[in-house]
Amino acid sequence: MRSTDKTTEAARVMTICNACRYCEGHCAVFQAMELRLEFNSDTLDYLANLCHNCGACYHNCQYAPPHEFQLNVPAAMAELRQENYGVYAWPGFMGRLFANNGLWVSLLSVIVITLFFGATAILTGADFFAAHENAFYGVISHNVLATLFGIVGGFVLLALVGSVVKFWRTMNLPSPLMLDYPRVMQGIKDALSLKYLDGGNGQGCSYPGETPSMARRWFHQMTFWGFMLCFAATSSATILHYGFDLPAPYGYLSLPKLFGILGGIGLIVGPAGLLMLKAKADAAPKGKTNKGMDVSFLVLLFLTSFTGLCLMVVRDTHYVGMMLSLHLGVVMTLFLSMPYGKFIHGFYRLIALIVFAVEKNDHKQVVGVCQSKKTI
Repeated sequence: MRSTDKTTEAARVMTICNACRYCEGHCAVFQAMELRLEFNSDTLDYLANLCHNCGACYHNCQYAPPHEFQLNVPAAMAELRQENYGVYAWPGFMGRLFANNGLWVSLLSVIVITLFFGATAILTGADFFAAHENAFYGVISHNVLATLFGIVGGFVLLALVGSVVKFWRTMNLPSPLMLDYPRVMQGIKDALSLKYLDGGNGQGCSYPGETPSMARRWFHQMTFWGFMLCFAATSSATILHYGFDLPAPYGYLSLPKLFGILGGIGLIVGPAGLLMLKAKADAAPKGKTNKGMDVSFLVLLFLTSFTGLCLMVVRDTHYVGMMLSLHLGVVMTLFLSMPYGKFIHGFYRLIALIVFAVEKNDHKQVVGVCQSKKTI
C-alpha cells in the first residue's frame, strides 16, 4: 500500500461520495464504491481505472467547486491514474517516464526520426531521392525492417505483459484458468462498447462542455477500431509474406491495403476529433498533470496513420525515401512509448471492468441469498 498526495485526495473524495451517493447511477465507479467502507491505494487504483473521465458526476455534484468540499471526482481519478501507470510499469524504474510523458515522447520522436533519416540516407546514398521498383522495400529491405521492429516489438510486448501482470495481481484476480468467463466476457463487452462513456443516462459525456454529447464515444470508437484495422493490415501482410510467399507491395484491393486504408482513416478522424474536443473541454474535470500524456499519444496515432497513407501515395515516386524515414520514425516512437504512455490505460481499464463485472455478479448473488433467507 502506498500513501501519496494523490491517493489521499482520491480517498477524501470517495469517502464524501460514499456518504452522499447522489451519483450512484452514473457509472461503475460509484457502484463499485458503494461496496466498500474504506479506500486504500489498491482500491483507489481500481476505481481510478474504472473512471472514464466523462464529467457527468462533476457537473451534477452539489459539492463541486466553489463548495468548500471542492469535490472533483474526474480530476482526482485522472491524477491518480497517471500516478498508478508509473507504479505498475515494468521495469519499475521506467515508471518515471509517465511524470513528464509529453516532453520525453517529443524528444524521443525527434531523436528517432532523425536517426531514421540519417541511417536511410547512409544506406541508400544517392538513391535516397530515387524511385524504386520495390517501393519502400527498395529503400530498406524487408529483412532489415522485420529484424529491427521485431526486436523492439519483443521488448514492448515484454514490458506490456509485465505491467499488466502487476496490475492483475493487485486487483486480486485468479489465474486465467480459474476465471468466471461469462463475467470476463461481460467486462470485455463493456470495454469494447465504451459503455461508461454514455454519462450514465445514455446521452453521452458531459464533454467538452456540460451538455451531454456522444461525440467523445464515437471518436474513441473510431480510434480503437482504426488501430485494430491497422493491426489486421500488418497481420494479413505477414501471413501473405510468410505463409503464401507473396511479398509487398500489395495492390489496393488486397486485404492489407483495404484494412490499412480503412484503419488509417479511423486513426486520422478519431484522434483529430478527440484532440479537437480536448482543446474545447472544460479544464476543471480533466486533471492537471496528465494533459501531455493524452495529447502526445493522440498526436502519435494521428501521425502514424497520416504518414502511412502518404507513404502509400508516394511509394512509386522520388519521395519514397523521405516519407519512409518519417513514417518509420513515428511508428518506432509509438512502439517505444506504448508501455510508458496512454496506450497502457486500455489494458488496465479492461481489467478493472472485468473485476467490476465479477464483483457485481457476486454482490447480486449475496443479496439474492439474503432476500431468500428473509422470505423463509
